[in-house]
Amino acid sequence: MRSQCEKSRENEEQEKEAAAAATAATGSLAGVPEAEGSDTDTDSDLEKEGTHGLGELVKDNLYLRSCRAHNVVPASCFLRQGKAPRLNLRHRGLGPQGARALASALTSNPYIKWLDLRDNELCGAGAEALAHALSKSSSICDVDLSENQLGAVGAQVICAALMANPAMQKVQLAGNNLEEQAAQYLAELLRAHTGLKSLDLSYNQLNDQAGEKLGPALAENTGLTELNISWNHLQGPGAVSFARGLGANIFLRVLDISCNGFGDPGASAVGEALRTNNVLEELNMSNNCISMVGARSLGLGLRVNQTLRILVVSRNPMQSEGCLSVLKSVQDNPVSTLELLDFSDIQVNRDFDDLVTSVKVILPGLCIKTGVHRVEYKKELLAVLRPSLPVSTPK
Repeated sequence: MRSQCEKSRENEEQEKEAAAAATAATGSLAGVPEAEGSDTDTDSDLEKEGTHGLGELVKDNLYLRSCRAHNVVPASCFLRQGKAPRLNLRHRGLGPQGARALASALTSNPYIKWLDLRDNELCGAGAEALAHALSKSSSICDVDLSENQLGAVGAQVICAALMANPAMQKVQLAGNNLEEQAAQYLAELLRAHTGLKSLDLSYNQLNDQAGEKLGPALAENTGLTELNISWNHLQGPGAVSFARGLGANIFLRVLDISCNGFGDPGASAVGEALRTNNVLEELNMSNNCISMVGARSLGLGLRVNQTLRILVVSRNPMQSEGCLSVLKSVQDNPVSTLELLDFSDIQVNRDFDDLVTSVKVILPGLCIKTGVHRVEYKKELLAVLRPSLPVSTPK
């Protein structure tokens, strides 16, 4: 998040740009040139070349009127949008009023496919203003509403709007203070929207109760291929329920559950899910308090899984024994498709190194990361480690 000074300076620059753009847009609208003479070819050229330009001027004029009505500074980049498919309005400090002014213009713009509104302090009121535009737009298929303090109210209206828009394929809702209450709306979205392919729920406060709601919804989802729910509080029964949903899902290919609290019970449930799930290709479980007990349970799934290509279990307290257990399971799987196994920031020993050498013979394309520098205490180092003796000098 940027400082208020930086935002203030940026808003001043935007205001200057917007004023110039507004003058140009309204002036052009008022002074659209008339065709000279009565030549039919000239009239035809104006029809072909000027219709779209006039439509854009009308759209801009609509936005400018809406900004005046809501007493907000127009976003100059929207006025410069034209037919570009991507509209980037992140870090603009729009707020609820800015969202209301923007919403009416979005419904009349058929060109925007990717809408980025990250970090705009929209809150629930701004989400309500945008919901109608998102539900009616036939062009927007990718929207980023991250870091907007949406909360449960915002989640409710946004999820309802998305369910009414089958064209939506990618949604980012990271860092929005989404808690247990918001989980029920997210679960409804997962059950109802079959066109949604990617969903980012990272950096929220979804807890174990939220996991109990999202797990069954994930099991019923038919369409989602990528889900990021990292940096939340899924743990205990909620983590287990979520993992069971993974076991029943037949579409998800990329899952990030890093930085939660799955622990050994959650790791065991994920291991069980990997026994039946033959769709998932990438799984990130780093920073989940998984010990060697959980690593052994996870290995049971790796022993039979046929589709997982990337597994990240870094920064877990599974120690060298846990890493050995996971790697042995991969070694025992004749149909393993693993390409990357990440044990970064976990201390491993020489037995692990020896097993890596053996596994490489079976799976030469497998990359195994540890990223921990080990010190070999050789004889020549002993002199350095011993305290030095005082040296006597002759008198």
